[in-house]
Parts: sequence; C-alpha cells; structure tokens
Amino acid sequence: MKLNPKLFTKEMGRETMRAGFGLGLMRAAEENDDVVGLCADLSDSVKMDLFAKAFPKRYFEMGVAEQNLVTVASGMAAMGKIPYAASYAVFSPGRNWEQIRTTICYNDRPVIIVGSHAGITVGPDGGSHQMLEDIALMRTLPRMSVISPCDAIEAEKATYEAAKFGFPVYIRLAREKSPIITTEHTPFKIGKANVLRARVKPDVAIVATGMLVYNALVAAEALAKEGIECNVINLHTIKPLDKVAIINAAEHAGCVVTVEEHQRAGGMGSAVAEFLAENHPVPMRILGVDDKFGQSGKPAELIEYYGLGLHSIKHAVKEVIKQKKQHG
Repeated sequence: MKLNPKLFTKEMGRETMRAGFGLGLMRAAEENDDVVGLCADLSDSVKMDLFAKAFPKRYFEMGVAEQNLVTVASGMAAMGKIPYAASYAVFSPGRNWEQIRTTICYNDRPVIIVGSHAGITVGPDGGSHQMLEDIALMRTLPRMSVISPCDAIEAEKATYEAAKFGFPVYIRLAREKSPIITTEHTPFKIGKANVLRARVKPDVAIVATGMLVYNALVAAEALAKEGIECNVINLHTIKPLDKVAIINAAEHAGCVVTVEEHQRAGGMGSAVAEFLAENHPVPMRILGVDDKFGQSGKPAELIEYYGLGLHSIKHAVKEVIKQKKQHG
C-alpha cells in the first residue's frame, strides 16, 4: 500500500483532512474550469478559502443558508458545472437533508457535498456540533456515494477524484489534525477499499474508516505482540461498498470488528453487517458511539470515553475471536 514509512514514529506527522480537501479542490479547479465552490459562511474553517482567493469568479458565498447551498449547487450541476458545496457536517447534511434528497439525488446531479467537523473529535464544541449521524443519513439516499478519508492525503485524493466521478458524492472530514497514514503513492479509487495490514492467517479483520483507521492499526500492532494477528482494512468508501474486499476479509479471518467515529446504528459497521448477513455471516463487533450524543472535551478523551480507543478495539477483537471459537 506504500504507507507512510514513518508510521508509528514521532516523525509520522499530522495534518487536518480539511487541508487535504482544500488542496484537492485546487487541483480539480486548475484542471477543469467547470469546477465551482459554494460555502455557507465557513470558507476559512473548511479550507475553501484557497479556492475562493484563486478563483473568485467561481466561488459563491451562500451565507448561513444551507438549504440554499445545496439547491443552488444542484442547479449549477444541471447547467454542466461541477459544484463543491462545503459546510460543517452537522449543518450539511444535518440541516438540509431534504434538499439534498430532492434536488440532488432525485435529479441525479453530480454535486460534491463536503461535511467537515464530523465526529466527536470536534471536541470542545460539544454535542450540538459533533455530527455522529451523517453516514446513516447519506448512505440511505439513492445515487449518493459516501467517502470517509483516513487522513489529509487521502482527503485530497478523494476531493480530486470526486470531480471526475459523475455522481452525487458526500465527503466526510474530521476537524482535528490526524496522523498521516498514507503517501502520494498509496492507491486510491472510489469504491475500492485498501488492505493496510495483511496476514496469511489472520485471527480477525478490523474494518475501519476515517481518522480511526490509525487507532485500528495501532491496536493491530499491539495485538500482534500478544499473538493475535489482524488484517486491517481502510474502508474509505462506505458507499458503494467494496463487496469483494469485505467478503475476502470475512472469509480469511472468520470474524470482523468495525471501527468508526459515528453512531453504531446506520453507519459503516451497519453497512458491512447488512452485506455480510446476506452473503457470508460471521461473528461481528461494531464499535461506534452507542446511541448517545457527544459532549465537550478534548478529542483524545472523548475517543476513550465513547469506547473507540486502543483498549476498546483490543477488547472487541478478543471478544469476537472468542465468539468465533465457540461457534467452531
């Protein structure tokens, strides 16, 4: 996978996914004059400010009006433009889901919706701004694809590739700086999961998305020292689901743990479980926020509090392996 050679070291580096989005948007805009950007009064926060300065005639400030944000974007797409509509995830898709459904998905308009500041790692902003339901909202929409990058480099690639995808896309971004896992040479394709850690005879497959991919890798390294081997899959595209990768993971390991910064209900884990239930049922554990709202706190503290840290992943792995053995 050509991952960061400094992974797990002090020199690994961290960057925000928002910064990656800003660079990816610039790349897409430089190659295609039809790329336009729309924002809901948050251009600095979501890192659309670079685009706004470089292409002022192609940038549209919609103000605090998220319903207008996506509706106007849909109209632009109908006229041949490639719109990127960005805001905080709690507002878009949180506030304007009906407009996304009706004007974008129902009409099959290739709008790229960017929801930043998703998950509990928004931290001090608290539960009102910690969007934990957006994957569920967006993956249920017909024609909508859902991407949750694992780091800033992958966010840049996802943003750039979305301009050429030709369908509605939702890109989910975290607020905080996260570990740089990938490199410019790491493969990325919408709809194609990446196996970041592979073993010939894995005891379990850990399927992770977003910034918690790093936690999954750290847990896998720690478990290896205890004699437990894990495959780790970066499921950056939650919809369309990479069915081949999921089937392979379940067949080779015999059990699966999913990890995400989202409600357990309706998220990435649910998507994996729905598919495996019909095609290759195996023991599973779904790690996510368990039917709760977020709260104010430091991001690292919240990850631990809501059971998404190293200890929780290791515990889930051991429990699902025990279940696998009990069922033969």
